[in-house]
Amino acid sequence: MTERDGIFAGTDPFALARDWLAEAEATEPNDPNAIALSTVDADGLPNARMVLLKDIEVDGAGQGSFVFYTNYGSVKATEIDGAGKAAFVMHWKSLRRQIRVRGVTEHEDGSKADAYYASRSLKSRLGAWASDQSKPLGSRATLMAEVAKVTAQHGTNPRRPPFWGGIRIKPVEIEFWADGAFRLHDRFRWTRTDPDGAWSVERLNP
Repeated sequence: MTERDGIFAGTDPFALARDWLAEAEATEPNDPNAIALSTVDADGLPNARMVLLKDIEVDGAGQGSFVFYTNYGSVKATEIDGAGKAAFVMHWKSLRRQIRVRGVTEHEDGSKADAYYASRSLKSRLGAWASDQSKPLGSRATLMAEVAKVTAQHGTNPRRPPFWGGIRIKPVEIEFWADGAFRLHDRFRWTRTDPDGAWSVERLNP
């Protein structure tokens, strides 16, 4: 592997990503776990939106994944399911760093999804039931009426909706970028041929 030190040191890219996120949590004023998620539709037209990354899974052996949660009927989820792939960038203005990730996807709709759903506020859990995410909506009053309806149906301890859960991105490429003087940035790209393979690392030109 390419020799690296300082903020780029380490043999596990998921642990390194966690370290960078932990630093950002101390400096970013809002949503340090925000990512710009990119997908493509059936015609190959790109799409992008901001979502919140909820977990960086690390197993200590260079394997891991990035997880966010959504309604499986949403545009992003249906596009991901169609392609089986996704990409994102996580940028921290205060640190002048970013991480870019590309990989294959799978659903997280088991016990981890149940646990994360249960950790959300009651209003957020009921909102997951009420919102037909990405579909046209006549008015906010219509949405609030649906919230009232599902509240009456599911009470104060709703179970996780079957149409709502996690999406796990298992990367084949992760790039760590840090700002450099005179735009001579530092960039290291981790790549592998499959999401369970060994990593190789190379330094890139800015």
